[in-house]
Amino acid sequence: MLTGFVPADVISQIVAEWDGREQDAFYADKTHNVYLTESDPDLDETHPFNRQVVSSKGLIADDQIPIDSPLRELYEHLGFRQFLCGILGVDMLYPYDDDLSSINVHFADEGRELGWHFDNSSFAVTMMLQAPKSGGRFEYVPQVRNADRGEMGFDRVNSILDGNEVVETLEFAPGDLVVFRGRDALHRVTPTVGDVTRMLVVFAFNDQAGVRLSESALGTFYGRT
Repeated sequence: MLTGFVPADVISQIVAEWDGREQDAFYADKTHNVYLTESDPDLDETHPFNRQVVSSKGLIADDQIPIDSPLRELYEHLGFRQFLCGILGVDMLYPYDDDLSSINVHFADEGRELGWHFDNSSFAVTMMLQAPKSGGRFEYVPQVRNADRGEMGFDRVNSILDGNEVVETLEFAPGDLVVFRGRDALHRVTPTVGDVTRMLVVFAFNDQAGVRLSESALGTFYGRT
């Protein structure tokens, strides 16, 4: 985490840009499993592929981000990408190969949350824009699975969903930049408490070209494919 990566006056400008845009967001109205895949009717209902969690936050997709937005300017800035490459130890970063997933603004007003899940990409870059009065905690459990080896961590997923594992919490404030490897770490955002909407931007990159979200994930979080 990089504290104060974007100055407060710029954050205020970005928040003002998105004031009132919650009505343009897509709010998920269905549940999903932690793998962001379809359920498997051939498996027991207690299998992690069939256990459902709730995500109710709102989401503004990449194709709704204005071309002159400071968020797009930062995302496409060569120096920013080179900086991230240095942190992550990769040679190149690529946007998602779809029109929705590269830059997203998340809204979570009272009671809205992001359920437990693994990311499709190997890492995500996020920045808080507006913190809620309470709730909206980012919780995670590292190294739950190894997607590269096809180890899905079914037993540990069940244990976490049952509340039987220690969960870590990351606290961050508006302007703080967080680089998080969420492909193998199970993570969620707890429900917002209070009348201040939690606002967060996700800058999504991949270290390989041609990566896109699954149809299931696009349908769940964007309501379109």
